[in-house]
Amino acid sequence: MAEDAADGSLPIDIEGIASRTESALALRMDTTTREAMDSVTPAVVGHLNLLLCEELGADNDQEVRELVRKGYTLIDYNNRPTHSTPTFGAFLYLRDVALLTRRLLWIYTERNGLGAP
Repeated sequence: MAEDAADGSLPIDIEGIASRTESALALRMDTTTREAMDSVTPAVVGHLNLLLCEELGADNDQEVRELVRKGYTLIDYNNRPTHSTPTFGAFLYLRDVALLTRRLLWIYTERNGLGAP
C-alpha cells in the first residue's frame, strides 16, 4: 500500500484494488448471477473514483486524459446500470469499470514509483 500523501489523503490500496478488479474480471457471464455482479460493482466503481482523484498526469498526457474522461463518464450515475438494465449490460459495465480501474492503477503505480499491481 502506498504511504499517506503529504496532503493527508488516504493511501491507495494497490493490492486490494488489483485483487478486487481481478476477481471482477474473472466473473463469467454464463456462471455469474446478476446479484453477484451487483454486489461487486459498487466497490470497483469506488476504486475507480478513488484513482480518478489522484494526480495521474492527465495535464501532460493525452492518453491519460482520455482514460480519465472515460472514467468520469463511467462513474456518472446516469451511466450506471439500474435494476432494469439487462444482465448482459450490467456485466459489460462491470468489466469496463474493472479494466479501466486496472489501467489507471498501473499508471498510478508507475507515476509514484511503486511496484506494478
